[in-house]
Amino acid sequence: MHRSKFLLILIITAFFSGTTAKAQVKGTSKKVKITTLNYEELKPFLHKSNDKTYVVNFWATWCMPCVKELPAFEKLHKKYKDKNVEVVLVSLDFSKQIETNLIPFIKKKKLQSKILHFEDSNEQFWIRDIAKSWSGSIPATLIYNRQKRKFYERTFSYVELQNELQTFLN
Repeated sequence: MHRSKFLLILIITAFFSGTTAKAQVKGTSKKVKITTLNYEELKPFLHKSNDKTYVVNFWATWCMPCVKELPAFEKLHKKYKDKNVEVVLVSLDFSKQIETNLIPFIKKKKLQSKILHFEDSNEQFWIRDIAKSWSGSIPATLIYNRQKRKFYERTFSYVELQNELQTFLN
C-alpha cells in the first residue's frame, strides 16, 4: 500500500500541471469530449446537496484493478440512472495521454457514465480534503448524498457496490 501511494504521488507530481483543458476526438460512432478539472473545479462534484446519491470513482486506464472494476460502475449507472443516482468516473490519467489512451479506452469500453479528467499537482491537499483516511491509492470511491458520506479505498464487484449503494438509498 505504501509503495502504491508513493508511486501515485510521484506520477501525479511529475505529470500534472493543474491547468484546465478540453480534448475532443471525433470517432466514427461517437464524439468523446473530456473536460479536465483542477481540484477547485472538481470539488463541487464531491459536495452536492440535492436529492441525488453520487457514486464517484477515482481511476486510471493504467490501473489494472480500476479497469477490472469499471464494468461494475457501468452496470450500476445503467440500473440506477433513472433512480436519482449519478455515477461519476474521475480519471487520473496523464494529461498528455488523453487523446492516445483515455479517449480510445472510453470508446472501446463504451463507457456511459459521466467522465471527468482530473489533474492537480497539490495532491498533499486534495487527497486529504477528499478523505482524511485516503492514502492516495486507486481505485478509490466516494459515495454520498445529503444524509450520508462514505469513502472506500478498495476494489468493488458489482454486488458489493450495489450493496453499498443500497445503504444510502434506504
